[in-house]
Amino acid sequence: MRNSYRNLWMGAALAGSLSAIPAYAQDDETIKVGILHSLSGTMAISETTLKDAMLMLIEEQNANGGVLGKQLEPVVVDPASDWPRFAELARELVAGQGVDVVFGCWTSVSRKSVLPVFEELNSILFYPVQYEGQESQRNVFYTGAAPNQQAIPAVDYLMEEEGVERWVLAGTDYVYPRTTNQILEQYLKDSGVAPEDIMINYTPFGHSDWQTIVSEIKEFGSAGKKTAVVSTINGDANVPFYKELANQGISATDIPVVAFSVGEEELAGLDTGPLVGHLAAWNYFMSIDTDENADFIDAWHAYTGNDARTTNDPMEAHYIGFNMWVKAVEAAGTTDPDAVIDAMVGVAVPNLTGGISSMGANHHITKPVYVGEIQDDGQFEVVWETPGLVLGDEWSDFLPESAKLIADWREPLSCGNFNVETGTCGGATTQ
Repeated sequence: MRNSYRNLWMGAALAGSLSAIPAYAQDDETIKVGILHSLSGTMAISETTLKDAMLMLIEEQNANGGVLGKQLEPVVVDPASDWPRFAELARELVAGQGVDVVFGCWTSVSRKSVLPVFEELNSILFYPVQYEGQESQRNVFYTGAAPNQQAIPAVDYLMEEEGVERWVLAGTDYVYPRTTNQILEQYLKDSGVAPEDIMINYTPFGHSDWQTIVSEIKEFGSAGKKTAVVSTINGDANVPFYKELANQGISATDIPVVAFSVGEEELAGLDTGPLVGHLAAWNYFMSIDTDENADFIDAWHAYTGNDARTTNDPMEAHYIGFNMWVKAVEAAGTTDPDAVIDAMVGVAVPNLTGGISSMGANHHITKPVYVGEIQDDGQFEVVWETPGLVLGDEWSDFLPESAKLIADWREPLSCGNFNVETGTCGGATTQ
């Protein structure tokens, strides 16, 4: 394993968008939990399930007595895949509705839109989706994967197990794919890949006409070297992308695709037959056989009343983050943000894959990494995994400007971008 695993651990105008779940009285006897996920627009295909998962977790916690003797009251909003709307509704949740914590966002542009709000209002956001790293904010807990917990291990797998020599880095045109691909491009070059063996392409959200791009990928892969696509395509654009691959006869044996934003929920809308053998890298798959996962799936099916509903990686991230928040609040004896933020570091809870995930001082968690192969039933068969849990690396080791930075939110450092060469805090928590 390369040194990328140095962190390996072994063991209103707004009112129409706001809806408190009516079963709970809206008063000081409840603890309000904000849910900030798109229920319409291009990201609804991915985010609606996360809203449902949070409602299930809150219902279960209430059945077990709530938190600090109070019931939890979910407050649901629909930012409708509109990035400025995320910031508006985050402010309304915290300042207007008085929520004590928010679970939400999917894309990095939505997360970055709300960061100033959570910092200004000193509230807490749990972010459950894989992202590009290069960030550590005091008010955010990152329960999705950093690049060293998904992108780098996936590339290593393709190099070492599949013999891939040519690389297509295909992504949606926003910060997560661009920054992740910047890291991957440098990592590939550091690994000896020639610049001419790297093709990079970006498309807008909701892109639907893939014929020309897939033709270019097919041509790029015809040079006699094993070629793979590393996909950071997000949202409903994945549906026509995979359909066009099949239309042009590109199979996994020809040019495998490893996706970072396609899981069980996205596959539910596709004819998976032609996609068998293509890959995804995540920290959880529904097919993983553990007692914890079986119990979670049973609870999910009972809650939704639909045995066909799938689970996925960001759902597990919310499961981990929610249970960490509950544990930190109980340890602090209060929902006060400062007390909870301090109590979060070091909190450890079971994940769904049979291990224990813990919260690092950089506000990232420990997670296993899996590469899964698409099966014809829309599930994934695990073909590779890390030997232990990996702590999310907030600042990439593979970019010169970030290799010297670390985050540690404990006193006395309390810094999101501490420069280990100069011994100083940069004063900003993102780049």
